[in-house]
Amino acid sequence: MNPREDLRSIFNKALMKVDPFSMIRERMKIHGDALEITGETKTLTIELEAYPKVLVTGIGKASAKMAAAAGQVLGDRITGGAVITKHGQGQQLERIKVLEAGHPIPDENSVSGAQELHSMAGLADEKTLMINLISGGGSALFSLPREGITLAHLQETTKTLLGCGADIREINCIRKHLSQVKGGGFARTAFPARMINLILSDVMGDRLDTIASGITVPDATTFGQALAVVEKYGIAEKLPSPVIEVLRAGGKGLIPETPKPGDPVFNEVENIILGNNTAACRGAVEHARELGYHACFLTSSLTGEAREMARVFSAMARDIRRGASEMGKPAFVVTGGETTVTLTGSGKGGRNQELALAFLVDVLDATGTLEDIFFLSVGTDGVDGPTDAAGAFVLPGMQKAIKEGDIRPREYLSANDSYHFFRKTGGLLITGPTDTNVCDLQLLIVA
Repeated sequence: MNPREDLRSIFNKALMKVDPFSMIRERMKIHGDALEITGETKTLTIELEAYPKVLVTGIGKASAKMAAAAGQVLGDRITGGAVITKHGQGQQLERIKVLEAGHPIPDENSVSGAQELHSMAGLADEKTLMINLISGGGSALFSLPREGITLAHLQETTKTLLGCGADIREINCIRKHLSQVKGGGFARTAFPARMINLILSDVMGDRLDTIASGITVPDATTFGQALAVVEKYGIAEKLPSPVIEVLRAGGKGLIPETPKPGDPVFNEVENIILGNNTAACRGAVEHARELGYHACFLTSSLTGEAREMARVFSAMARDIRRGASEMGKPAFVVTGGETTVTLTGSGKGGRNQELALAFLVDVLDATGTLEDIFFLSVGTDGVDGPTDAAGAFVLPGMQKAIKEGDIRPREYLSANDSYHFFRKTGGLLITGPTDTNVCDLQLLIVA
């Protein structure tokens, strides 16, 4: 066994389970004039002869690969379409236009691309079939601000929300109420077209109202709840004044709410989950067992401050190492989810690197040694925060690098500077874009 390489191999196998191209090809089939789509919980059959106009639209980091697969399945039945993906992750397709935009902060392309999809959906009618491909990252990539809000306002708001410790549901609650297309807005635009949304979930629990800010589902949140998030994190003075003005006006009923459950605009809408974090975790466990590990999948709903979650993994690793756990060795444990980081320092890093560094600090504080412990926290999209790393390894050999380089891990952690710590100690995992996105994975081996 080679635990470091095994972690990398297990991660790659997990990604294969949620490859967007493979999932579309496996789940979309043509039988004569019928299109059959198989989701995690239901199968849908659509008679294509009823729809002379077939559009393929989409948003998210996986949308280009999903569209490439949909193009192969539907062929010349496609009459038009466009998808928006992250800069650098596009490809040229025959019948579907691929646009690139900014993530995690929206840019001009996020707005112009959203306007193009919005216009396309607005021309759809009851004889139009829309195959809409949704994956993680859509909230930033698909940004069409409501009247009174500019792109600059959205950018400043997004930066503030990402750094205040708010979770994804709280962030999206605010995003929805500043947008024309989020919170069910895109479904409202496309009505009365038949809209089939194929979804690669990057949200714990696969909440449809949270994935990509719920562009095709009813929104149960309100302007009042958005204001409550602002108050909870004390960020009113950090947000642009027009943003606060819009939220307060909505709270007073002066601005129409997002479409709610029961709205007829959702009568022709189907939302189908194709893949998620659970599928990736199960793929990791399967491969770990093939490699000879005693493997356990704990949860796909890990959330909370990265530093706090690191203590849980540290305790788990120490218990397994000293034989105080029921798990046999060599042991492998996987979790999935999405932690948060409240920024207090001016360093560079992402939530996965922060979690890994906090894990290292806690293990060393408790026992003084990383012997037999191998850990990887990683984003399935290949990007961790504003860095070129997907995440970071914690390895026994790092102790030597820490000692010889007189590196103080706790100081790097205090400065939120996990990226430079792992660059010095050889722990960064750099994969480049993976073209998928199902939250994060934490992989632990105790040898």
